[in-house]
Amino acid sequence: MNITIISVGKIKEKYLRDAVNYYTQRLSKCSSLQIIELPDEKTPDNASLKDEIKIKEKEGSNILRNIKADMYVIALDLKGVMLSSKELSNYINKLQINGNNNLSFIIGGSLGLSSEVLKRADYSLCFSKMTFPHQLFKVILLEQICRNFRASN
Repeated sequence: MNITIISVGKIKEKYLRDAVNYYTQRLSKCSSLQIIELPDEKTPDNASLKDEIKIKEKEGSNILRNIKADMYVIALDLKGVMLSSKELSNYINKLQINGNNNLSFIIGGSLGLSSEVLKRADYSLCFSKMTFPHQLFKVILLEQICRNFRASN
């Protein structure tokens, strides 16, 4: 399976980069993984709703440029479906059985994902109603993907 993680923002902290590298190495034994980190747009302190939409649209167009036509896209969104780790594993395995071997997970910036990215998504997934820093969330996502392959072997 080919897995691509497209995320807004780069990981700056060494301990988080180390965690990403750890899970990347583990995943390399059972799948092809590509991580694409896109620049995040600066949000002014007193940004209006209009400003926030513009920022999400700009980040969204960068995301969409990196999505290939044959990718099955899972958007990580607070309004998405909440699954347990086992349910996510079953979902990924069903995708693979049905021939969806190019899976892409999308992590938005601090304001979330644009409506255009959400329209392009094949599935919208919510890990929690809590908000996590996107840098930490990348580690959490990688761990869950590793858990999937460990459970399916």
